[in-house]
Amino acid sequence: MKKESIVKKIFNICNMVILILLALLCLLPLLNILAISFSSSSAAGSGMVSFLPVDFSLKSYEFVLKKSEFWEAFWVAVKRVVVAVPFSLLLTILMAYPLSKSDNKFRGRKVYTSILVFTMLFSGGLIPWYMAISDLKLINSFWALVLPNAVSAYNTIILMNFFRQLPIELEEAASIDGASHWRILFQIGVPLSKPAIATIALFCIVTNWNSWFDGLLLMNSPSKYPLQSYLQTVIVNQDMSLMSASNILTMGEVSNRTQKAAQAFVAALPILCVYPFLQKYFTEGLVVGSVKG
Repeated sequence: MKKESIVKKIFNICNMVILILLALLCLLPLLNILAISFSSSSAAGSGMVSFLPVDFSLKSYEFVLKKSEFWEAFWVAVKRVVVAVPFSLLLTILMAYPLSKSDNKFRGRKVYTSILVFTMLFSGGLIPWYMAISDLKLINSFWALVLPNAVSAYNTIILMNFFRQLPIELEEAASIDGASHWRILFQIGVPLSKPAIATIALFCIVTNWNSWFDGLLLMNSPSKYPLQSYLQTVIVNQDMSLMSASNILTMGEVSNRTQKAAQAFVAALPILCVYPFLQKYFTEGLVVGSVKG
């Protein structure tokens, strides 16, 4: 017994050390970006900044917060999340609920489920995807950022398996009392599935907020770029055509590195604020939803 307890303690210690190292690998790059954004241009340019600011300065944030182009892209990203997340959740719920039923209650369920899994393994490709969006007249439209990724097969399967864990007796009792399928879904199924729905909502928020490629591909006007597409052009590709003349002149007062770090941190801040409120549902929804019923 003592030998087993010693082995268990060693395992727990090693496990804790590995988890701490993994956590540091995630946090240290973010701390470095934050420290650079609060440092002076000379300190950041000379590589003196590690995890604490050197020659504390707020000029980079003053520069970022005064950029109208940044806030236009920020507003597009906010609108995208506000519209796309509820829309995606609604479609996912309406798709997952019937697929969670048995073959006796929903004929052809296995066929639809197989088609859903097939879309996870195979894709039509980028060109057919773009042609379909173009034929629907969605190019350079806000809905081009919402509709193509409205339903995720992965999220649907998580919610479908969560619905299967719900007691069948609740549905039968509601049916006996005369409740319709819609009432059972929205008054019993959805309230009991809050952990899974919160998990899917977090996935949708992160996906829509961090998506940049579709904005570059589907938007013809830079004024319609979501935030991550804007940051991709300014920070990665360094396209100065998206900046006004006054912003280019102001860049002389701040380091290119510090203002990029400030923009990156401001862009990540909303996700960092949202995650703690949904984190308590995240593990439960992910674990229970992944169990095959």
